[in-house]
Amino acid sequence: MLKTNPLQPALQKEAEAQPNRQQERLSRAEALRERQERHLQLALTLAAPLLLLGIWEALSEMGILDPRFFPPPSRILMALWQMLLEGSLWQHVRISLIRILLGFLLGSVPGILVGLAIGLWKPVRALLSPLIAVLMPIPTMALVPLIMILFGIGELSKWVTIATSVFFPVAINTAAGVASIDAVYLEVARNFGASRLAFFTRIALPGALPVLFEGLQMGEAIALLTIVAAEMVAANSGIGYLIWSSYKTFQIPQMFVGLLAIAILGYVFSLLLRMLGRQLTRWR
Repeated sequence: MLKTNPLQPALQKEAEAQPNRQQERLSRAEALRERQERHLQLALTLAAPLLLLGIWEALSEMGILDPRFFPPPSRILMALWQMLLEGSLWQHVRISLIRILLGFLLGSVPGILVGLAIGLWKPVRALLSPLIAVLMPIPTMALVPLIMILFGIGELSKWVTIATSVFFPVAINTAAGVASIDAVYLEVARNFGASRLAFFTRIALPGALPVLFEGLQMGEAIALLTIVAAEMVAANSGIGYLIWSSYKTFQIPQMFVGLLAIAILGYVFSLLLRMLGRQLTRWR
């Protein structure tokens, strides 16, 4: 009889476990590489603005940049700290934030509904597409006198101004998102007798979400531009008013604080919209 090696089962298990260990090592190496890449990207993201601020500080201190018009970032930070302590900056930011959010909602919700209707139904498309094509090129600020005549000079006119600027990119991108839906899904929904509401909420809206969120991000950027311009023209509070009044009184550091505030708001809004878009389009 052939003798069985008592170590053979252990050797066999070791041979079977070897590929698994190798796969685990590869997975750990891949995870480490991805972590290192994320850290490198974060370092580069932080390095670019810090480098720019350092160059600005040096050029301003050396007098190459006129410090009256381009004060060093250290002076701007001092003005920022002083305004935070006084509470004046938060007051302007809060007022602008309310105007932006309300105007954004007033423009984006109708924009989504109109865009879905244009993308789904040809009669609606034939009716509204020419109107949108004619009205969209008109700068929103050119409509401010008309908006003030219709809605007065109070807060409502500012909300409507922002809503007008947001409506068109959201409606157009939503319609484009519906048009990009694969016709197979539309046909399947019709064959199964989906109601108009179900067709609207289960097929058109989810299918249009990726492009719709691109429109929302465009609308958010335009809303920030619009509110600053509107507050410069007809307001006595808000970030736009802060920037304009600081310019007129030659308080240049305070003017740059207003610019910084609007930049931070834009970045935060864009980040939140991207996060929301990723959550709602996990199926992609």
